Amino acid sequence: MTVEQHDGVDFAGIDHHGNAVLTVSDHLQWTAVKDHLWHLQEKINAYLRFVESGEIYEKYPKAKGCPVMIDIVLKYPVPAEAKWFFTKSAAAIEGAGLHLNVRSISG
Repeated sequence: MTVEQHDGVDFAGIDHHGNAVLTVSDHLQWTAVKDHLWHLQEKINAYLRFVESGEIYEKYPKAKGCPVMIDIVLKYPVPAEAKWFFTKSAAAIEGAGLHLNVRSISG
C-alpha cells in the first residue's frame, strides 16, 4: 500500500522501544503540494480510525498495551510550505493519545 491508498495501513509492527508503529509509505514528489497534503491527511485519518475503532488490536494483537506511533516515511524532503501540516498533524495525533514521527529517506 502507499499514501495514495486511504483504505488500509501500509506497514505495522512493534519497534525495539515497545511502540506499535503504523507506517505510512509516501513516495510522492512535492510538485503538487496541496494534493500531496490531501493524501497525507486522508491516510492519517484512516490510521486514526484504525486505532480508535480497536481494529489495530484485532489485526495486530501484539499492539495491546503498547503506545501507538504513526511513522510517516517520505521519499522526498518536506518543502518549507508544507511543514505547517506536520506541526498541526502532530498536535491532533498527540491529542488522540498517539505519537507522530516524520522522516525523509533522501535527506
